[in-house]
Amino acid sequence: MSDIKRLVLDVLKPHHPSIVELSKRLSVLSGVSGVNCTLEEVDQETESIKITIEGTSIDFEEVERTIADTGAVIHSVDSVSAGKKLVEEVETPQDR
Repeated sequence: MSDIKRLVLDVLKPHHPSIVELSKRLSVLSGVSGVNCTLEEVDQETESIKITIEGTSIDFEEVERTIADTGAVIHSVDSVSAGKKLVEEVETPQDR
């Protein structure tokens, strides 16, 4: 069983399906409570989107498969939160 609570992904996808459809597909996965898809950039054939997924027990492999099934690809995993609770990032002097 996965203990992933939040994933932030940078994804490159074709124009179809829309981010609405992709969000719906991801939101019904087991262990997922919510999904946010934000359009970052559009070019002639693709869209760059940021996907934030939160839940109680997110299965990364299932998320990856669902994204790939739409013709999209994960460029990077930008953030992962795992464990019994969500831990928010804390600003340190090095961040300034």
